[in-house]
Parts: sequence; structure tokens; C-alpha cells
Amino acid sequence: MLFIGAETAVPYSLQGESQSGWDITLDEFNGKKEKYMIKVLIVEDSPVVREFLIYILSADPDIHVVGSANNGEEALDAVRRYQPDVITMDIHMPKMDGLETTRRIMETEPTPIVIVSGSNDPREATTTFRAIEAGALAILARPNGIGHQDHATTAGELVQTVKLMSEVKVVRRWPQSRHKPVLPLAAKILGKSVRAKVIAMGASTGGPPVLQTVLSMLPKDLPLPVLIVQHIASGFVTSLVEWLAQSSGLPVHVAKHGEPMLPGHAYVAPDACQMKVERGGKIVLTDDGPENGLRPSVSYLFRSLATVYGGEVVAGLLTGMGRDGAEELLRLKEKGAVTFVQDKDSSVVHGMPGEAIRLNAATFILAPDKIAAVLTGLANNKDRKESQQ
Repeated sequence: MLFIGAETAVPYSLQGESQSGWDITLDEFNGKKEKYMIKVLIVEDSPVVREFLIYILSADPDIHVVGSANNGEEALDAVRRYQPDVITMDIHMPKMDGLETTRRIMETEPTPIVIVSGSNDPREATTTFRAIEAGALAILARPNGIGHQDHATTAGELVQTVKLMSEVKVVRRWPQSRHKPVLPLAAKILGKSVRAKVIAMGASTGGPPVLQTVLSMLPKDLPLPVLIVQHIASGFVTSLVEWLAQSSGLPVHVAKHGEPMLPGHAYVAPDACQMKVERGGKIVLTDDGPENGLRPSVSYLFRSLATVYGGEVVAGLLTGMGRDGAEELLRLKEKGAVTFVQDKDSSVVHGMPGEAIRLNAATFILAPDKIAAVLTGLANNKDRKESQQ
């Protein structure tokens, strides 16, 4: 195992006698410096890739690479010994692969894990989502090499993701059996007619397993289409859709420009496009600029739903950082839409749903399986109301 300490320039005034009157030694300075840096463990079996990731992360003054591991067995020992704030994890490794390592870490020493994938094969990338299911927080493609035109951008994405994930101090997991779904729940609570044309959900960090839970519990004969914006690294949407489709009772698609929304189908916004709807129930993809720094953006989708359908929408925000979609969810609620957010206990990060709660934009605050129950209940209630008219 290779362990590398951070190399950081020392202020001139600490190299000899203090010229600032500071009562601190060089060793004490280094200790304080490291105390406030983000400690990262790199798990990667390729020596070349390992050094490449160390080079990228160590270049940031806020990150301290405390060590690296060649395989999962070494990683488990390093996590116990060095207590990193964030782990970057390869999937394909000897002895113990990244999936099993992620499971073990989440069972014993829960730590934010970022999967760094070097595979361009969609079939292999699909299996990577099992690590998300096991508790990893994010998936990124390996940064492009030095000299590549996108090196700075992709390296910056890795650094930013590591910093963001370091803020997730506790990785929360919820047992599937904790909440027993009650299908009539939505109609019972609302006690009023629901006239919905579409269901829409937005998610970010921690979203894929929640989407998996919700979609797996929705009935095949759901009478409404489902639109989804999931913030995820470029290149992984197709794999996400394939992974979701494996457990969903609904057909799940990467959305296409101009296609009609069909009842009982789920549509996920593709990479680098904004997704909206137009009258007549068609999906429109555009190259409009990012909103809240994001494309696709939940805000963009929700705003179009408010324009086209008004209150005839069921919309919600799931776990994720930031505030994308929160104000637009409030706008939908004010128009009469039924709105929901994921509860704090089951959220990996409660940024987006928490902001919506602060704005009083949520009709329901629910755990993932209860979200599925409410959506089913609302859809069934819609059918009953329409058949009575």
C-alpha cells in the first residue's frame, strides 16, 4: 500500500523565527493545517491511475490525500486506520472489488464514497449502479488525461465532487420494511378531487436508489406518465435508466425530443439538455442554458409544467444538494398541484427537499416507499373521480 502525505508550501514566517509574533511551531502549524483539510483515501488497483488521481486531488489546497489502496482488502484497513472524510473507489479490482468494498465500508465505517469509473462500456457502467445501491453517493467518469482538451474540466469535476461529498457527514440508509405502504393514503389525506396529467420528480445526490424504490413500487397500469430529472455525471444516464428498468414495473426511457408522454411510462432527462413539456403531452429537449448551474434542471422542467398544466400535476423533490426546483415546486403548489418532498431521515442530503419545506412548497413530507404509496393512491383517486363525472 502506498501512503502519501500532503506537500504544502510553508509560510516564510514559520520557516525560522516567527516574524509575526505567532506562538506556534512548524509541526503545530502542519497539524492545524491538516485538521481543516478534507482527508481523501484513493482506492484504485492501477498504479498509473492511482498516481494520476493523487496528482489531481493533491493539487487542491483544501484536500489532503491521506493514502491509497490497491484493492478492497487494503481499503478496509486504511479506512479504519486513517478515518478519511471521502473515499474515491474503483469498481474492478482484484481480491475484493469496489462493490463489495463499498458494502463493507457502509456496514462498518460509513464514509462518503465517490465511484470513479474508467469504463466506457454501458453494460459495465450499469453494474456500477449497484455500488450506489450499496451506499456510494456519486459516480464520476475518470478525468481525462493531461493534455486532453477536457482535462481541466473533468479534473475540476472530481475535485468539486469530493469537496461536496465531504459535507455529507452521515450517510443515511433506510430499511425497505420500515415503512409499510398504505395505498389509499393520498386520497384519505387529501379528501378532494385530484386532476393530474403527469407526475414529475427531481433528484440529485443519493437520488438513484430512491428512484429505484419509488419506481419499483408503482403499478404497471399507472394512468400517468412520470418525468424525472436526476443530476448525474455526463455519460451515465443511459446506464441509470437500464439499472432502474431492471426493478421497475414501468418501462423507463431516456427522454427523446418530440416523443409523446405515455401513461405508465417513465422518462429520464438526457445529458446536457433541458427537458420541458408542450401542450398535447409531448416532451421537448432544448439546449437552453443551465439553471442553478445545472442542465438538465428540475426548475426548468417544473416551470414548464406549471405553464402547460397549471395545477394538474403531481410533483416532488427527492434527496440532493442545493435548491434546484424548490421555488418552482412552490409555484406548482400555488396553482393547485399536489407536491411532495422526501423526508430528512431517509435523505442522504436534505438540501433540495429542505429548501422546499422552508418555502412551504410541500403538500407531503414522506419516506421513499410512502412516496410510491401516495403516487399510486393519487392516480387511483384520479381514476375514480373521473369515472364518477
